Amino acid sequence: MRRCKFLAIGLFSVICLQTKAQKIATFEVQLPAATSGLTIPASIDLNDITFIKDSSLVLQEVTGSAVKNIPYQIMQGDRRTIYWSVENDGKIKKRTYQLVKGTPATFSHIAADNKDGALTIQAGNKNLLRYVFTKDYPPAGVDSSYARSGFIHPLWTPGGQELTRIQAPDHYHHYGIWNPWTHVLFEGDTLDFWNIGGRRARATVRFAKFISVTNGDVFSEFEALHEHVVLKDKQGNGPEKVALNELQTVRVYKPEGNDGSYFLVDITSKLSCATQSPFHILAYRYAGLGWRTTGFWDNNNCEVLTSEGKTRANTDNTSARWCIVQGALPDNSYGGAVMLSYPGNYNHPEPMRIWTLNTNGRGDMFANFSPTKDIDWVLEPGKTYVLKYRFVVFTGKFDKAKAESAWQYFAAPPKVTVKK
Repeated sequence: MRRCKFLAIGLFSVICLQTKAQKIATFEVQLPAATSGLTIPASIDLNDITFIKDSSLVLQEVTGSAVKNIPYQIMQGDRRTIYWSVENDGKIKKRTYQLVKGTPATFSHIAADNKDGALTIQAGNKNLLRYVFTKDYPPAGVDSSYARSGFIHPLWTPGGQELTRIQAPDHYHHYGIWNPWTHVLFEGDTLDFWNIGGRRARATVRFAKFISVTNGDVFSEFEALHEHVVLKDKQGNGPEKVALNELQTVRVYKPEGNDGSYFLVDITSKLSCATQSPFHILAYRYAGLGWRTTGFWDNNNCEVLTSEGKTRANTDNTSARWCIVQGALPDNSYGGAVMLSYPGNYNHPEPMRIWTLNTNGRGDMFANFSPTKDIDWVLEPGKTYVLKYRFVVFTGKFDKAKAESAWQYFAAPPKVTVKK
């Protein structure tokens, strides 16, 4: 039986002075650098610690004599992994946790709602991100070949403002957050999987199926298979052929910070050839992870800052580890997102495509990590290639120190040490 002397009772957690629950393990999380107030994801392999069933595990943070139950999430796979979020006040560089046997506390949930051809990830009553897996057609009167599936729209700020746009009249093939390749040599033919519309369009990207959908107390995640499809040959004939498979994993963490002012989105793409032919991505000025931002932004109300100190006026054709895009939003609000590139990505720090201040005459905003902007990339059969990105989505304003801290802990997650 577990007994505690209560200090305080909150909606989702209990703080105790002592507990007689069976302790399984104690571990420490090292935070070598300031987090600028950001909460950091942490994880540890459970296989070498315990095989007690998930429903009998309680994760607690230990601060002096106080013990607090905290939310966690266990993922099953080749290895059994427990995930949680590490809070930091900027002063404590080491956090201590213990895993005990007991009855888990109840915490708020983050989950994906599958409805009307889209998967919407929600925390409480807030929509955070929507993934569209059915084919979305352009407006009436526009060539239907611009339709596609397998993209993120909307991405909302924690305050509920949309940060993405699809099918803008200037670029009907723009789809919120999406990541096709523009200039590809495949089986002797040069193909474009980005500019999908019009009479010359001979390739596209489409959703094939979900591999998994996972919900929990820490994050909601889905794995989706995307197919990069050759629709027609040079003569305009079929049959179609899948040239590249992409396993895309999107993980959305519960909002954190004051009043849930920000949340994290991890996007991981695993690319593999679908045939015995290589998929040769040719250098081109845009390709890869693109973000067509809200139409509310123009050159008067949004700003850009990169890890190299570049602004919207001079970011295009430069490379960066991270990029902040933020600005004014409807209802007198402010917000945006930081795009983070993982150091293991091809051609990191990655070249960027940022629309100039006079784009479309008003300064519409588009941001793109384009690893093949200045160099080819040959994907060979039998191999898997991985690209990882993180978005920090926020309400309010973000600064350089926070962006740098977010990238440092994305590039090198905190070290977790198990204590005997």
